Amino acid sequence: MRGSHLREAVTAAQGRKALDLEILNLRGISSFTDYFVICTATSTRHAQAISDAIASTLRKTGVNPAHTEGYGQAEWILMDYLDFVVHIFTERARLFYDLERLWKTAPRLPAPEG
Repeated sequence: MRGSHLREAVTAAQGRKALDLEILNLRGISSFTDYFVICTATSTRHAQAISDAIASTLRKTGVNPAHTEGYGQAEWILMDYLDFVVHIFTERARLFYDLERLWKTAPRLPAPEG
């Protein structure tokens, strides 16, 4: 995996017990980002806690998301850090949107050990 901020975001999500975490390498496939981080939360409150942990961790290094969507409803929180985009889903939303199927040609990268 490339990039310390990506690694820090993944570690923060793991620290908040994000489930089924996947990292998709979109370099050469997408024009708008290099990686997707996709994970599942057990509830909307859990999704917000994962999002808060990622934002807090990266803010300490001076990095803020260019854009965040869905925090209020928290069924699908999207955090755009330009080089990578974090998607935090409830289980139902993840099954419905199925980003892994939409981006099935993207290589999967192993998440670092938490």
